[in-house]
Amino acid sequence: MLPNRKTAVAAIGAVALAGALLAAAPAQADTTGPAPAKTAKTAKSAPKGDGAKAICKRLPKTETRISAAITRLNGDVTVPGSIARLEQRAANAQTAGHTEIHTYLNDRLTFRKSLLPTLQKRQDDLKAVSTWCSAQESK
Repeated sequence: MLPNRKTAVAAIGAVALAGALLAAAPAQADTTGPAPAKTAKTAKSAPKGDGAKAICKRLPKTETRISAAITRLNGDVTVPGSIARLEQRAANAQTAGHTEIHTYLNDRLTFRKSLLPTLQKRQDDLKAVSTWCSAQESK
């Protein structure tokens, strides 16, 4: 049995050595060759415009998404994602004495409440963008 075990150990050692040499070969190849040329995909450039055409194109979907988010946030306790539902969950955690859960949910609630005015501001901004896009189409 000893000869087979020695053979197995030697074979494993040879495989490990070969793997180490193969792993080192690409690293050495990178350091000795010329630097790879940048392709169009990897080259970064500054934007040429403001993206107005794309914004106008996506406007209906953006308005729909923001409107749906505001509706969800203003929903009652039965609406998943609503402020009222999260308030109820935080209150339930406090009643149950789950301090850590209450703190976590309360922090989420604080963020969610701050999100509502942000979305309402974006909705107002999009009305002005919609007017601008309509004026550009008529030109």
